[in-house]
Amino acid sequence: MVEPNPKADLLRYLQDAREALLWKLDGLSEYDVRRPLTPTGTNLLGLVKHVAGVELGYLGDTFGRPYFDREPPPWWYTQDAEPNADMWATAEESREQIAGLYRRAWEHSDSTIGSLPLDAIGHVPWWPAERREVTLHHVVVRVIADTHRHAGHADIVRELVDGSVGWSKGTGNMPAGDPTWWQDYRHRLERLAQEAGTD
Repeated sequence: MVEPNPKADLLRYLQDAREALLWKLDGLSEYDVRRPLTPTGTNLLGLVKHVAGVELGYLGDTFGRPYFDREPPPWWYTQDAEPNADMWATAEESREQIAGLYRRAWEHSDSTIGSLPLDAIGHVPWWPAERREVTLHHVVVRVIADTHRHAGHADIVRELVDGSVGWSKGTGNMPAGDPTWWQDYRHRLERLAQEAGTD
């Protein structure tokens, strides 16, 4: 019988989402990783920057393990930052810097998860006072959900950029079909939508 290992399960699902999200940057120009492709500005590099901040906050600051304890945090990680400052990259912030920060955030988060029990209590400083107290287990599940959500956003944004699709590197999880098959499939769905819309 396999012994349950809740931390290993949580870390596996978190790591899957992390790697899928970073993979969506592969092979794209600096413009394409930054370009806003939704009316609210969603872009690939901004998604990576955002989830780096999520991990540093929830799995660092919340448990008294701040990542930025020896150096000041970047401007976008401060309370005085403009709205959505963590959702886009400046021209001075390179893809390598943001991806590197995200990988270091993984290490910091994994260290928090490894060194504390899942029932360890933390305090989320930016939540209302009556809800601030949380367990590590609660926070890890929240970060997994958030990261997978944004990896899904990245799936769609990347498809809009160059048509690339897939769950993760080496795992396409899409039906086999050439461009003609996909075009016919999309047209079929459009026809069905129009038919439903005429009722």
